[in-house]
Order: sequence, then structure tokens, then C-alpha cells
Amino acid sequence: MHVVITGASRGIGKELTQQLREAGHEVTATSRDHSADTRLDVTDPGQQARFAAHLKGRPVDLVVCNAGVYLDKGTPFADFSAEIWTKTLATNVTGAFLTVQALMPNLKLAEQPKIAILSSQMASHARAPGGSYAYRASKAAVLNLGRNLATDLQSEGIAVGIYHPGWVRTDMGGPEGDVSVQDSAAGLISEFDLLSLQSTGCFHTWDGQIAPY
Repeated sequence: MHVVITGASRGIGKELTQQLREAGHEVTATSRDHSADTRLDVTDPGQQARFAAHLKGRPVDLVVCNAGVYLDKGTPFADFSAEIWTKTLATNVTGAFLTVQALMPNLKLAEQPKIAILSSQMASHARAPGGSYAYRASKAAVLNLGRNLATDLQSEGIAVGIYHPGWVRTDMGGPEGDVSVQDSAAGLISEFDLLSLQSTGCFHTWDGQIAPY
């Protein structure tokens, strides 16, 4: 299986890359800098086009849209800026769409193509404890993106799943997280394996539960 993972320089993306490779899969890992296989700023259409050209003619069985930022963690209301909103939405939402768009020809070459989009339970309308406005809004938006892609791509034979990785002990999640990065990645990989056209559009947690909307 050939897997493309965005945001693979650290945290969940890096661990997914390692575990999938250890399982014998081919992984093309990307990051904004040179710390992964391929440099890819998911917000940059030019880089997306060059990345797609690099992979031209190669099937991609699974695209994992993992790249994301959490710029407003702990930010007081008065300190929210337009820049925080712009950068957050560009990476967490537009970046995911541009990645799927760029790699659509590669997905269509695979036998059972899949797209996995990492969102968060912080996207939930049922859970609104306040704060982190840009991050929560971006994760709600990418959840909506995933569900609509699932509808549009079902006829193409492409399954789309949206996932909550848990509160993971990473640089983004912080040391207080209740899930190790190893357990989160292993659980997500199991969920990716189970994803099919029958379950397309699902919003699941890393450990297989239905996430709240």
C-alpha cells in the first residue's frame, strides 16, 4: 500500500509514518520544511502542483490529511487577530482540500482508494466549552469538508473517513494529554484499515468510537 501523509515532521504524522513503514507499507511523508521525505506546504498551490507532478502515474492507496496548526491555544479573546484566523483556516481546511485535489489522479489509479482527514472532537457542536475559536472552527470546517467529499467521491469508489486522534501527548496536545502518540497512531491505522465505501463519511475516534458532532 502506498500512503501519503501530510504534516509528518513530528507528532502523530511522524508516528503514523514510522508504524506504517514498519508494517511494510510505502509511505511518502511530507512537511513544510525538509524534516520529512518531501517538502510540501499544503497551503501553497504551486507546491501542491509540483508534488502531484512528482507522483504522476503512481497509485496512492491512502491519503492522510494530517497537517495542522493550533495557533490560538490559550489565546485571550482580545488578542485574536485576523492572521491567526487566516493561517489556521489555510492550513487546517484549505490545505486538506488542496491535497485531496492534487492527488485525485493518483487515488483513481488505486484499487481501493481512501482518504483520511484528521479533525478533532473540538469540532463538535455538542461540546462548546469556549476558547480556541479558530482551531475549533477549522476542525468543524474540515469535518464538514470530509463528509461532503465522502458524498461526492463515493461514485468514484473513493472512501473518506474523518477522525479524532484523541488528546495526544505531542507538542500540539501538550504533556497533559491522555493518549500516547504510539497508541493514537496504532488506533488510527486500524481505523484506516476498516474504512470502506460502506462506512464512508464516518467521524470516528482513534479507538473506534463514533465521535460526537
